Amino acid sequence: MNIIKTLAALAATALLLAGLAGCSDDDNPASPGDGGQQGTTFTLTIANVSGSGEFFAAGTFAVPEGMSDPSPIGPGQAYEFSVGAEPGSRLSFATMFVHSNDLFYAPAGEGIALYNTDGSPRTGDVTSEVMLWDAGTEQNEQPGAGPNQPPSQSGPDSGPTDPDMNVRLVDDGFSYPAAGQVIRVTLAADGHGLTTVRIENVSDTMTLDTGGGMTDAVPLAPGVFVVHRDPDPLFTSGMKAMTTGLEALAEDGNPDPLGSYLTANTGQVVPLAPGIAAVHESGAMLFSPGAPAVAGLEDLAEDGDPAGLAAAFGDRDDVSSAAVFSIPDGATDPMPIGPGQSYTVSFTAEQGDRLALATMFVQSNDLFYAFDPEGYALFSGSGAAQAGDLTGMIRLWDAGTEINQWPGAGPDQAPRQAGPDAGADDPHATVRLVDDGFPYPPADQVLSVTLSVQP
Repeated sequence: MNIIKTLAALAATALLLAGLAGCSDDDNPASPGDGGQQGTTFTLTIANVSGSGEFFAAGTFAVPEGMSDPSPIGPGQAYEFSVGAEPGSRLSFATMFVHSNDLFYAPAGEGIALYNTDGSPRTGDVTSEVMLWDAGTEQNEQPGAGPNQPPSQSGPDSGPTDPDMNVRLVDDGFSYPAAGQVIRVTLAADGHGLTTVRIENVSDTMTLDTGGGMTDAVPLAPGVFVVHRDPDPLFTSGMKAMTTGLEALAEDGNPDPLGSYLTANTGQVVPLAPGIAAVHESGAMLFSPGAPAVAGLEDLAEDGDPAGLAAAFGDRDDVSSAAVFSIPDGATDPMPIGPGQSYTVSFTAEQGDRLALATMFVQSNDLFYAFDPEGYALFSGSGAAQAGDLTGMIRLWDAGTEINQWPGAGPDQAPRQAGPDAGADDPHATVRLVDDGFPYPPADQVLSVTLSVQP
């Protein structure tokens, strides 16, 4: 990751901290602050508890473009959804061929590539990669005329079981239109890791032969999508439909069971960068919501480099001690931490002191984890040290220095950017809680922050 390059500066940061006594990485002993005054010594641990899901992104599409409620789409209507995707990612989706017992449109198991071989985002019409599949859960009837198909059936799952219970390309002796006569799938990319997928119904009243000289259009039902790397996220050709909801989607146009399975297994590893912990007096220190980022916060939030903040603290009278945490527990060199790793620092504080910390959410442009602006009160009003699990007090903040992109997919984010400070400026230019419409995991699914008192 390019973020590693910024860590070379951290060796020099140790010199900056020489005048900020009382706080250190866990391999250096803590010392009292302010002229040797005795206080309470705390140990702070920041652990990475994120885990990689099987899928990068997933969800359901149910509300037609221009409408407000879920419904199938008929001729001229479309579903649209946007997903983040990094190079190498592929898209799979499924939507029911409504005039059937258990047929659905989907790509093959490997999915549709979202990037070209040169690494550029793929755009345009990809309908040629979409096929009509038989879920193998219910016996097929004349398309558009079967009494056990959604437009006619008395209730869900009402038809007889398919004697061939394997998922396969449809081949039942009935006549079906080519996929491109019913569905059109196109990709549009914004160049910042975001791809918009459009699924359009292009059938008309002459498209489907329903028997007896009758024809009809082909409605498409709400469906599911998933961004993945490994093949077969929705089904495996030649095997029984997974017990994760494909039957409900293919028989009744209900995407919710399969959508729930996909989202429950969606996630990504979120590295945490080296950061800073500081003991300070009352009042905001690291940032003030609604104001521009203080000196050094941009480097920490965009590139995982806390050296600038450490230097700024050296000139502040309200900071009694501070430290960069950069070396993972059990390691010898500075680096970000992944799942199962942690940073530990110890510091000494006195009644009235507060704790501030900041560490970069690495799969972002300029986001960081921190307490509220005033920091965490280390002592109660009666003078008792306040330790324990502090994770619930951690928030994800936007430094307001760079425009946000889809987390884990943006080309200007630390793991993918060509160099530090590569993204476009944020037009808001103020620190705030993150609120950009992109999906982020809850803080307690990424990190754990605990504080203990040394005996």
